[in-house]
Amino acid sequence: MTVLVADSVSADALQSLRDDGHDVVEAAGLSGDGLVDALREHDPAVLVVRSTKVTAEALDAARGLELIVRAGAGVDTIDVVGASERGVFVANCPGKNAAAVAELAFGLLLALDRRIPDNVIASRAGRWDKKGFSAARGLRGRTLGVLGLGSIGREVVARAKAFGMPVVAWSRSLTPGAAADLGVTRAASPLDLARQSDAVTVHVASTPNTRHLVDAAFLAALPDGAALINTARADVVDEAAVAEAVAAGRLRFATDVPSGEPSDKQADFAHPLAEAAYITHHVGASTDEATEAIGQEAARVIRAYAETGRVPNNVNLAAQTPATHLLTVRHLDRVGVLAGVLGEVREAGWNVQEMENLVFEGAEAACARIRVDTGAGADPDGALDRIRGVEHVLNATVIAL
Repeated sequence: MTVLVADSVSADALQSLRDDGHDVVEAAGLSGDGLVDALREHDPAVLVVRSTKVTAEALDAARGLELIVRAGAGVDTIDVVGASERGVFVANCPGKNAAAVAELAFGLLLALDRRIPDNVIASRAGRWDKKGFSAARGLRGRTLGVLGLGSIGREVVARAKAFGMPVVAWSRSLTPGAAADLGVTRAASPLDLARQSDAVTVHVASTPNTRHLVDAAFLAALPDGAALINTARADVVDEAAVAEAVAAGRLRFATDVPSGEPSDKQADFAHPLAEAAYITHHVGASTDEATEAIGQEAARVIRAYAETGRVPNNVNLAAQTPATHLLTVRHLDRVGVLAGVLGEVREAGWNVQEMENLVFEGAEAACARIRVDTGAGADPDGALDRIRGVEHVLNATVIAL
């Protein structure tokens, strides 16, 4: 298969794909029209991206595109709906950058507490201010709120314990038992978490349900002088509300994912909070260890798809199809049997949603399991009789789902 790699990915991982016989085209830094042109030129079966945005126009540029692999955890840079409409698989590499992002989150927390960047800026400007920079709360004994307990959030919890910080956590899926196992206090809601936290670090995915999860009400529930760190996605935090809280002296803020982040890796940048907050350049996952782990996982996804047709870490297959009935057909393993069965399915007006054919040992017989949407007013019994009449069909049954 031809694999177009539009961002920087581990060289060893890409070489492993070449060793498997794939044609790997490296074109790091592609975006916009450049990506569209490259897709049109190479017509790859697989596209690998990291920060590059994949739009509907890009999807239309490569008719042979079958799989998009995001070399990272989120897929918000990819038009997943558009990919689904075009029958293109989308996969990601979850958890492989968790330690790296957790490390940056803690680096930003320490930076906020000890004002490390301001110390450095002052010394580079020739100013010594031990008195001004000596005031710090310290982390030990302070309660850290962890908003989101996926792989990154759990890595943060482990580091918080090492710093002697009690942890209060919230996640929609967090149960009392799981909280006890992790050694954290379970918050009943994000607001409950805010009320209990001296500092909060955000690790939830960007979805319509998490947009502005950290809003003015959340910020108001935090104690004065609290620290907020966002290494998730910009739209999870209401930055306008943050700006007001920072200006009022109630909040210290650091983010690795500022709103208005340039699409180019090097570009001019302006942000309303640039002078009042600590902003890093979306580098949470950018460590050698994380880059290698993510690259190898991307290669594993591609290799599995090439060898089995299945996509590990797929994010855009339907969790539940419109299938209304399960048709089970036991048949002799002969040429044309399933074609005959599917012909009767078509005549019945049934729409096939999922299908698998399991072959028994010896390859004399097989069993087809076909999930179908029979539609309104269908006649399952009549269709079933016709399917049973297909040559080499041993028996057929249909049950409502």
